[in-house]
Amino acid sequence: MTDPNGPASARPSLTPPPFPSALAQPRMAGAAPIPAPSTSPAPLPVSARAGRTVPLWLSAVVVLVLVGLVAYFLQALGAAASILGMLLALLPLVGVLLAVRLVDRWEPEPRGLLALAVAWGAVIAVAGTLLVDLMLTPVKTVLGPDVAEVFTTVVQAPIVEEFMKGLGVLVIFLVGRRAFDGPVDGVVYGALVGAGFAFTENIQYFAISLISGGAAETSTTFFLRGILSPFAHVMFTAVTGFALGLAARRGIVGAGAIGPWILGMMGAAGLHALWNGSALFGDFFLLYVVLQIPLFVLFVLGILALRREEMRLTRARLGDYAHAGWFTPQEVDMLATPAGRKAALAWAKTLRGDRTPLMRGFIADATALAAARQRALTGRDPQATGDEQVLIARIAATRSALFAL
Repeated sequence: MTDPNGPASARPSLTPPPFPSALAQPRMAGAAPIPAPSTSPAPLPVSARAGRTVPLWLSAVVVLVLVGLVAYFLQALGAAASILGMLLALLPLVGVLLAVRLVDRWEPEPRGLLALAVAWGAVIAVAGTLLVDLMLTPVKTVLGPDVAEVFTTVVQAPIVEEFMKGLGVLVIFLVGRRAFDGPVDGVVYGALVGAGFAFTENIQYFAISLISGGAAETSTTFFLRGILSPFAHVMFTAVTGFALGLAARRGIVGAGAIGPWILGMMGAAGLHALWNGSALFGDFFLLYVVLQIPLFVLFVLGILALRREEMRLTRARLGDYAHAGWFTPQEVDMLATPAGRKAALAWAKTLRGDRTPLMRGFIADATALAAARQRALTGRDPQATGDEQVLIARIAATRSALFAL
């Protein structure tokens, strides 16, 4: 159509623009400008990894032994029984791991060392125990079935198993020396080694029960081992860990820990022999009530006492920093006590954006700072002073983020 007052008018095009696809998002206007920051945020420092990680060669050894152990189980027990036994053994293992996590939640140990503890118990300690059992077969044949059963249950199993498990705790003490601060850490590592050992041992027991007695016998075995005594190996090896933790707290390093390690293993083997002997020589359920339950209660009370002592030490070491002006006395109470930590997390949740994760990091770094300060005072960790500087920087940055508008 022609405009009588001028040139032909431009008609709007009915052809869509050539977009790459029907779902394309073309930029129809210029981008909004992004202001440049006045200063770039500095990355948070991290502590040196040496003395906190698992050496590669040790991981390779665990993997190689695992391959051989899996082949042995498949050949001796079959795939179906082994898999079902493993699934049943996972249930008590998860319960134990959750319990250990409660003990270790405020100053968690490096994940690699925690994994090594479980793997050592589940793989290396079990393989070593099976090898010794194979070597002692001729001796037990000479002893006869009755004496051999007593020897295996009350002598061989406690000594060999606690040696193999305790060796794992000693290895962690040596390779993870900067993450092995005291008795609580020792109990955690020892408990995890024991949990790993019980897991693999349970696979064997459950699989054999399934093969020999079907579902009924398997249910009975699961009740006895998975319900009534899931913490037995945990308690035994925790004694070895406790002894090495005391050695760490007193500044002992290297070969100086051999003496405390042997004493700890003797205590663990003694408890193990008492536990096994009560099941072999008496009424299991009666002795379970009058002996094994009290042992477990004492174990729990001991853990609570160690946690209280750890809290006292954390408070004292953070108090050193409070005297230097890094914390207020109120912050020390908040960071070193369960009630203070709970109140701090509740307060952080009320802040804009829910700053609970920041507060958790603040508490964890402060607890680690107290441990680093203690290592520096004992002189067993030359790098502890560097850890203190790193943690102070992280704490200062987290405090600023907590109070940021």
